[in-house]
Amino acid sequence: MAAELIKCLLVDDADENLVALEALLRRDGLEILKAHSGPEALELLLVHEVALAFLDVQMPDMDGFELAELMRGAARTKNVPIIFVTAGARSPQRVFKGYETGAVDFLFKPIEPMVLKGKADVFFELYRQRKELADALRLNEMFVGILGHDLRNPLGAILLGAQLLERQLSDDKQLRTLKRIATAGQRMTDMIEQLLDLTRARLAGGIGFVGAYRRVDMAQLVQRTVEELRGAHPGREISVEAGGDCSTRGDGDRLLQLFSNLIGNALYHGTPDTGVLVKVQGTPSEVVVQVQNEGTIPSELLPTIFDPFRSGQPSTKSRGLGLGLFICRQIALAHAGRIEVESSAANSTVFSVRIPRIAVEARQLGANGKLRKLLIVDADPAVREMLEKAFEEESYEVTTATNGQEALDLVQRGDLRPDALVLDLMLPVVDGARVYQALQAEAATARIPVIVSTSHPERAPAGAIVVGRPLELDRLLDTVAGLWREPS
Repeated sequence: MAAELIKCLLVDDADENLVALEALLRRDGLEILKAHSGPEALELLLVHEVALAFLDVQMPDMDGFELAELMRGAARTKNVPIIFVTAGARSPQRVFKGYETGAVDFLFKPIEPMVLKGKADVFFELYRQRKELADALRLNEMFVGILGHDLRNPLGAILLGAQLLERQLSDDKQLRTLKRIATAGQRMTDMIEQLLDLTRARLAGGIGFVGAYRRVDMAQLVQRTVEELRGAHPGREISVEAGGDCSTRGDGDRLLQLFSNLIGNALYHGTPDTGVLVKVQGTPSEVVVQVQNEGTIPSELLPTIFDPFRSGQPSTKSRGLGLGLFICRQIALAHAGRIEVESSAANSTVFSVRIPRIAVEARQLGANGKLRKLLIVDADPAVREMLEKAFEEESYEVTTATNGQEALDLVQRGDLRPDALVLDLMLPVVDGARVYQALQAEAATARIPVIVSTSHPERAPAGAIVVGRPLELDRLLDTVAGLWREPS
């Protein structure tokens, strides 16, 4: 299997400069992308992932500094190393401005070829190593996810067997032993679910981590959580204070998991025999849930408290894998919210969850006043199902197809005239590229916007809008919504 090409972007308004830079950098395994202006460079960066960018400073319309600021402001390109190339004077002010906009280096013309090659080789090697590490991490997490998934069935059989035996045994000693088996099995089940959540969060970019978004009352969810935990902690006081409109849109099951983790941690790690206070407050822009308990978190743990495989207490008091707070943060992020913690001897420990208020009746209406129609074509049933749920919750009218031929039949026969397509390139029967070409070949379908998802953007057909895989749900939703967004 051939190694994936590393890509380098050259931006200069003069053809001769682009030719000269390309000649100096050309080597096997490197693809050089060239742009004559800032806007042209931004178009290339929407499609390609680059390891390094050389930007000319002096260009008409949009100079190199402005282009660098736009690159730093976009999630896709904010980490691309930028080297400025200029024939201007060696002004300290210009150099400082270059570094201020995020450059890693500044080269002045005429350029020494060995210096240019040496600097480029360093960043190409760093990019290669970073990709190798990311691929290794992805494989490890896929292994964890597959292992966790496969362990659930035999563990479920053990727990079911324990429940059956409990009905048949009468000896107290045997029943106590069976109770310990069931408790240990439940703890293992919880750990496996945490590992699966870790895999969903890291591999799928949030897809599959949160299901359908529906109207939820955060105060009711907190009250439900507290009632369940009171039964397990009869000697502890848990108080709830609620005020304002606490409704928004979200995944109620996941939010229950978040609140259960936080309040459970407060009971377990807080000062024994003290109460826990939960406040829920609705404001015009967000709903805030605060969980407060007596006791403090050591200051050295606070910066990494939400990292995976970390526990808020020494390992002797840990109940699991140290993934609970990490999963809490992922649930908050999946709801476009955030979670924070403050802990001091004077004010005890307070975890604050802030979830923005999302309008329940949001609509995606076309010019005809009807919901926009979206066709999702993806061979992966899990991805297809989650995308269907996500876009339906955004009030699109969604149709799905499992292969390219099915999608073409729907559109070309006239059974469906979608406002846009979300199209996986790797499809059975007819692949995504051929679907796109077939749609472009007919006047009736050529104007339908097509967003293709692929892990190899360089293979995407010209003219399609490209999003990378693994999919980032927020970015995909924003890309689709942006098809009809009025320019600012």
